[in-house]
Amino acid sequence: MPTHASDDEVLVLTGSHTPDSGGDGAGIAALRLAPGTGHLTYDTSVPPVPVSGASFLAAHPSLDVVYSTNETEPGTVSALVQHGDGHLSTLGDPLSSGGTNPCHLTVHPDGGWLLTANYGSDTAPGSVAAHRLGTDGRLLEPTDVVVHEGSGPVTGRQEGSHAHQVLVDPAGRFVLATDLGADAVFTYRLDTRTGALERFAVSRLRAGSGPRHLVFAPGGELVFSADELSSTVTCHRYDAGTGTLTALSSVPATALRDVANQPGGIVASPCGRFVWVTNRGADTVAAFRVTDTAALEPIGETSAGGTWPRSLAYAAGHLLVANQHSGTLAALRVLDDGSLRPAGPALSVPSVVCTLAL
Repeated sequence: MPTHASDDEVLVLTGSHTPDSGGDGAGIAALRLAPGTGHLTYDTSVPPVPVSGASFLAAHPSLDVVYSTNETEPGTVSALVQHGDGHLSTLGDPLSSGGTNPCHLTVHPDGGWLLTANYGSDTAPGSVAAHRLGTDGRLLEPTDVVVHEGSGPVTGRQEGSHAHQVLVDPAGRFVLATDLGADAVFTYRLDTRTGALERFAVSRLRAGSGPRHLVFAPGGELVFSADELSSTVTCHRYDAGTGTLTALSSVPATALRDVANQPGGIVASPCGRFVWVTNRGADTVAAFRVTDTAALEPIGETSAGGTWPRSLAYAAGHLLVANQHSGTLAALRVLDDGSLRPAGPALSVPSVVCTLAL
């Protein structure tokens, strides 16, 4: 997607909860990151788009189109196009996400399908939906919705299923969906002719761990999970033939033991040697080294630049941290040894919950 800025700037979109979704944010706004300094500024030439409850953003692999979850009950998803002058505008009408409280989405690598994870509610189970995309990237009809089943031992969080993320494995063969309520990763095959999702396998993870998000290491042999309910980070072996995970090692997400903590976003370094995770409660970003034996060694923790760091994104040698409760976006510089340091003052972005670097 075009950035309409000097070569040393990165366009960053932020998603925020709007007043009609329980926050005080603007929806989707455009910022600039200066890689040399980590300085963040608003791109005042691109007005915000008031998308309701913009809790996660994903870019089309080949078109100037971005998709947003609208985390509401019932949930919807939206498409936006970036015009030649940099402005964003909605592309067609929002469509049903197939469930309630959609919290994550991704575009299939072939560019023809949008996949959405619906967290659900106390009365509605989690689910995963597929939408067909037009040649211009617009949302077309939903082609399938699969409802998850299962529960876990954590009272108040695991009485039912809660899909929290949907992603395609590096080979493009399987669709994986993490389920915080069921302590599971569900594996599907997407029929790219019909858009049907076929259940292929289930990976049962540690009881009470509450897997929130996964991230693959380069090469796809290892995958790391941010475990929200057990406050851990786990390294898994990924079997590309069966689409299943086998846990290898697990470590606490934070060294702070006197705070209630919930890991949020997780990112693997482009080199595959480091993993970083946000800690909501400790309000830090923790860094880990991946050893030759697939163990995770803590490197250290750095202030998140605000409170309740919900999401994390890598951009131009920095990690961008969306601090939901303080309404701040912080940039942390990644050092050669995987450790982090603040790159500058955090920028005020009310109710920010996600970022997307383009």
